[in-house]
Amino acid sequence: MLFAIGCLLLVSCGPEGDKFRLSGRLRNINQGQFLVYSPDGGFVGIDTIKVQNGRFAYEREVRNDITLMLVFPNFSEQAIFAAPGEEVEIKGDATHLKEITIKGTDENDELTKLRMRVNKLTPPEIPAAIAQYIEEEPTSIVSLYLLDKYFVSAKTPDYVEGQRLASLMLKANPDNGRLRKLKKQLDGLRNNRLQATLPAFSVTDMKGQKVNNSMMKNKVGVITTWATWHYPSLEIQRRLRKLQKKHAQDLALLSICLDGDKRECQKRVDRDSLQWSIVCDGQLFQTPLVQQLGLFVIPAMLVVNKQGRIVARDLEANKVEEEIEKILR
Repeated sequence: MLFAIGCLLLVSCGPEGDKFRLSGRLRNINQGQFLVYSPDGGFVGIDTIKVQNGRFAYEREVRNDITLMLVFPNFSEQAIFAAPGEEVEIKGDATHLKEITIKGTDENDELTKLRMRVNKLTPPEIPAAIAQYIEEEPTSIVSLYLLDKYFVSAKTPDYVEGQRLASLMLKANPDNGRLRKLKKQLDGLRNNRLQATLPAFSVTDMKGQKVNNSMMKNKVGVITTWATWHYPSLEIQRRLRKLQKKHAQDLALLSICLDGDKRECQKRVDRDSLQWSIVCDGQLFQTPLVQQLGLFVIPAMLVVNKQGRIVARDLEANKVEEEIEKILR
């Protein structure tokens, strides 16, 4: 009888032990919605968190340590480290998101302390401070996140330093599959720097048509990432639509939608009349072409000249038409 009761308790308590809970309260926000996704494949798709009177709560079953990205209404993002059975609390002011605190586990406490320190540094000082942390904590999931954020997915990535740090981390943690994959990506990304030749690729778009780098031969090519919930990236697609109408014979466009739901992507494509190749496989940042080309942010962009060389990256929306017009001349 005692054995049966014990088994029943194990079964009933087991799923609870795998749940990660996030709660919080932010001042100066009454209601709204946050988005949540996992950049390291902890789950597929995007979750939503409703905010009421500045309070919010989120719960998800996780089987191992993963990274979550919390997307605020202004499209800024905050990393949160989730683990089975753990609880994390967020506090702060919605008008000063850089200063919010995330506490409840060692990893989130560490990142909060590091962010507070980085907030006091000038931009040129930040990479060195991040590199120092990674060197001191090469096996931490925090370091893996920082390596990606500051040396791979940054607006001005440093693939050489990223490679050095990834090699150091792999030496300390050789069995980390995610780290091995990131190191492999870094090895390839050095070939996607400005003035490098666009790498060969082949993908299938949402119409089922094969698309490859030859589509950009003798044309100015533009490859972008976007999402239906990300206004700045949608604005770039609209500006590209204007350019396409004006320069249909000289411009080749390829857009990668990073939505987790292909149906939402298709709705937006139809609504905005995007008449070029759109790739959306529902894998978010794990989309193979995103990985190959190093387009790890939304919006990201590669501009390729008629000779097939990468001549610009990550143009701001208000400069898209002007800069691409220059390249088309």
